[in-house]
Amino acid sequence: MAAPPPLLRRLAARPLGSLRQQLLRWLILPLVALVALNAVSLYRDALDAADLAYDRSLLSSTRALAERVTVRDGKVVANVPYVALDSFETDTLGRIYYKVTGLEGETVSGYDDLPPVPLEVPRSDLYPALVRFYHASYNGERVRIAALLQPVYDDSMRGIALIQVGETLDARNALSRDILLDTLWRQALLVLAVAALVWFAVRLVLRPLMRLKNEVETRPLSDLSSIDQALVHKEVRPLVAAMNGTMARMQDLVASQRRFIADASHQLRTPLAVLKTQSALALREHDPAALRAIVGSMAATTDAAIHLANRLLVLARIEHGGGGEPARPVALSAVARQVGLEMALPAVQKGIDLALEADTDADTMVPGQELLLHELVANLVDNAIRYTPAGGSVLLRVGRHGGRVALEVSDSGPGIAEEEAGKVLMPFYRAQSTLEANPGGTGLGLAIVRDIANLHGASLALGRADAGGLKVEVIFDGSRAES
Repeated sequence: MAAPPPLLRRLAARPLGSLRQQLLRWLILPLVALVALNAVSLYRDALDAADLAYDRSLLSSTRALAERVTVRDGKVVANVPYVALDSFETDTLGRIYYKVTGLEGETVSGYDDLPPVPLEVPRSDLYPALVRFYHASYNGERVRIAALLQPVYDDSMRGIALIQVGETLDARNALSRDILLDTLWRQALLVLAVAALVWFAVRLVLRPLMRLKNEVETRPLSDLSSIDQALVHKEVRPLVAAMNGTMARMQDLVASQRRFIADASHQLRTPLAVLKTQSALALREHDPAALRAIVGSMAATTDAAIHLANRLLVLARIEHGGGGEPARPVALSAVARQVGLEMALPAVQKGIDLALEADTDADTMVPGQELLLHELVANLVDNAIRYTPAGGSVLLRVGRHGGRVALEVSDSGPGIAEEEAGKVLMPFYRAQSTLEANPGGTGLGLAIVRDIANLHGASLALGRADAGGLKVEVIFDGSRAES
């Protein structure tokens, strides 16, 4: 799988912070940027419209001046009284400069040093006239000049005169400032209005989450009931569903703990009460032989209590996920051989034939926790030895069954009735046949085996062995093993 981009890694590494602040930031900041771009665009469009209007006014002044250009006695003359210039300046709100150039390039009237028309300036296509507009510097000021080619003629001559009229940019600059301030003011009001609406909308949208937070915070510690998904939006319901699933698992865990505590206290109460009675008898006994017998009984009771406590601790560890040890490949045949060596002495002492049939380690690899798998095999073999009468047999077999690894433990003991096969997997339940064969049992062995098998994704089946006793078969499916 490809590594995420550096930007995504940096964003993922940063603390999340406030959801409301992030929503406002990601909504308002891009909005401000878009509004700024829009303001620039509007400002430019307004300037273009203003330039067009001022150019039209400048062209009107140029045309009005062109109407006063005539030919007299074979010369181009311009009759431009000061009153006309005053009216031009009044109309344009700026200073006016003009120049009339004759047919031979001579200055007929106006300002002789007015900047000429640059060669690269094209003719304007916006007006039905031979006019060019350009910017130039004159007397230390920026001016906008319209250059109009005006045909002049009489009976003796014909040609084109050039009329140039320029105006300072004071009025245009003032209008630009007004347009800019007006645009910024309107856009600022728009941003403030949208920001207020976004803040209100975010606050309104997040209100169900705040209600959910308050409900979770005010709940009693003992209340693990599900949260109503209708309290939140559709997009948040998967989160609430996950929370409900977690609380359901917590309910199961709490119920399991309570059940375990109740069962453990009940089961431990009996050997402890017996031990207390035996100790009281020992304190009153003066006969050394009787006292020795009582102390022996106390030792046996203590061993039974230790065995029960160990089984309870193993069961508690399994119910809490096996202690968190990660799953790794384990050779089940090697585990079976180790358990066979450990159980060889009790089997010999009882005169039981303990046999092992195992494939090679490479063929019996299963993913799991080695300590728990050892506990599973040890419980099965220990149960088989305990409930098999002297001179009987116990077979421990590890191999492959239908492409999967299978563990089988069979004995020649009393077995378990078919109607009790499901009950003996529950903690502290003991079948009638096992009560007769081993009255001091705990009823936890098969429950531990069941829980370890479930933790490793294995199936557990009880049946009748060929020797007439109990056969327990555990089939492992590696794809379902816990990690």
